[in-house]
Amino acid sequence: MGTDYVDSEPLPDMETRLPDNHKPGFLARRLRLTGLRGKLIIPYVILTLLLAAVGTYVVTRLVTSSIRERFENQIYEASRVAADNIIRREQTHLINLRLMAFSQGVPEAFASRDTATLQSVFFTLADNNKTEIVTAIGLDSQELMTLGLNPTSGQYLLTSGRDFSTFEPVQNVLKGVVDQRGDKFVGLLDTKYGPALFTTAPVHNASGQLVGVLMIGTHLDTLIAETKTQSLADIIILDLNRKLIATTLAKTEQRDKVLEESAQDPGGPNTPQTRDISLPERDYQVYYKPLVARKQTFGWLGVALPSTFVVGTEATSRDTLSVIFALGTIGVILIGYFLSQSIARPILKLRSMSQAVAAGDLDQNTGVRRSDEIGELASAFDQMTLHLRERTAEAARLYAETVQRNKELAEINAQLQATQLQLIQSEKLAAIGQLTAGIVHDVKNPLTVIKGMAELLQEEEGLPASIKEELNVIRESAVKANRIVTDLLKFARQSTPEMKHQDMRETVEAALRLTAYLTREAHIQVKADLPGEPVMVTYDSRQVEQVLLNLIHNSVQAMPNRGSLLVNMSKADGAVAIAIQDTGVGIPPENLSRIFDPFFTTKAESEGTGLGLSLSYGIIANHRGRIDVVSEVGKGTTFTILLPDEQPVLLVGEK
Repeated sequence: MGTDYVDSEPLPDMETRLPDNHKPGFLARRLRLTGLRGKLIIPYVILTLLLAAVGTYVVTRLVTSSIRERFENQIYEASRVAADNIIRREQTHLINLRLMAFSQGVPEAFASRDTATLQSVFFTLADNNKTEIVTAIGLDSQELMTLGLNPTSGQYLLTSGRDFSTFEPVQNVLKGVVDQRGDKFVGLLDTKYGPALFTTAPVHNASGQLVGVLMIGTHLDTLIAETKTQSLADIIILDLNRKLIATTLAKTEQRDKVLEESAQDPGGPNTPQTRDISLPERDYQVYYKPLVARKQTFGWLGVALPSTFVVGTEATSRDTLSVIFALGTIGVILIGYFLSQSIARPILKLRSMSQAVAAGDLDQNTGVRRSDEIGELASAFDQMTLHLRERTAEAARLYAETVQRNKELAEINAQLQATQLQLIQSEKLAAIGQLTAGIVHDVKNPLTVIKGMAELLQEEEGLPASIKEELNVIRESAVKANRIVTDLLKFARQSTPEMKHQDMRETVEAALRLTAYLTREAHIQVKADLPGEPVMVTYDSRQVEQVLLNLIHNSVQAMPNRGSLLVNMSKADGAVAIAIQDTGVGIPPENLSRIFDPFFTTKAESEGTGLGLSLSYGIIANHRGRIDVVSEVGKGTTFTILLPDEQPVLLVGEK
């Protein structure tokens, strides 16, 4: 702080030096706009008026746009909630279909058209699971029986004899149609108690033959009433031909006609559309979108919200904002005028110090000690320079923190990229698993027959040696193919780990003992660097041992001309790391991103199928861990398994 400056001799007021007959009146002095006052007040007033006008227009338009945008977002959200509720009901249908189709005695009852048994089984399941409609259909498209819940009485009624030869979801099942999502189909159908949403599924006997079709349905009136409560909007359901089926709006002939006309689609067969409609009681905005389940479009869903309040709200907001801006403008002008009176003189006196501060000299102090406005302004100026000094220091500190945080963000980004690669690998494994699970069983049986027939033919007497040799080739090829298919089945059926809290060190030592003969035969020097005390981890010892055996086996194959193998285990930061390092041939950089892909291998055809690392990756992923790999061609490869100390409790079937 500089030396205090005391203004011991204030500047004389120019008006005090004028003769009395030359002094302007009080009002004239207050309204005088010449000199510095005029330069402050006139531009300020003009700019304030201009900004007020522009601000009133812009804010009014923004508020209006915001109101309409909120309305549109509300109707889109209501549409999403309504569609999700219908999809959840269809998922409930699927669960109940599986339960009923696989119940004991159901396939036999379908085959023998035993309606009494079907009625007995389905009534119990329908009542327990709150299923409204259950229909059994024979292979001739004829209804064997239907248990339907009477919405009025709450009792199940039994009907039969209806022909479903024109109902597409039933015919798709009878024809054996399979789409992208499987052999289940969805449709809308009129029933005795009104339209309903149905899901159909085939029923097979023990030998896999189709014996009938099972349908589960929900009354649309029940479904849309529930959907309206959740979405807070009126619901409209139309069939594929845009014919109205059900709605929560009060139904009249005129209203039904308006709704059907508004649903006509000039933009395309599956294009969502928004329509404004006018009904006797009020105006609505309706958003139509295709009704899709299991990637099957079976109708149209409409969500309606009253639109009359939007116009009223826009007008009210516009008037309110105009008044607020007008009052604010007047207030700002008045405040500006009085501020100009107190600013004009101090600005001139503090100009030199302001120039010094602008030049970068922040060690300034006015030294003014007065009790009037000049003293307050001087004090504010001193405070400002103090804050500038503090903020300059703060800026330097923030810059240093920014540099440090940039480094941290770079590390986090690298971790994010690694996580993204793991997610991509998991998706690959899931896709291949689904593919292989569907074909393995169909391939194993023919291979078993080929192998058996080849062995039987070899035992025939009188066969030439060349024929027996060819039969032996056939048998060995079938055995090899069966082994590959078995590996595929293991890959597709990765079981849920049986988690136990146990010593990881014992599992590593067991894997080393099981591979001791293999490493001795390959003349490989093995070194184990394990902790001296138990390392307790929650994991499946059998599965992790399988991963270790596979990685050690791969390391041995990577060192055909001897080498060394180091197995290291360490624990830090809530995780256990197991590193398997070899001095083998290494992995080329272009193959590092593919080594965990199913069926990818650089080995000879007789040495593997390319599923070992994929299986290992899946097992470690199921343990919520990861496998890292670092390799240099000609120097060796290091696989590192990272597993968390503790595992969360898994639900049945959770991966």
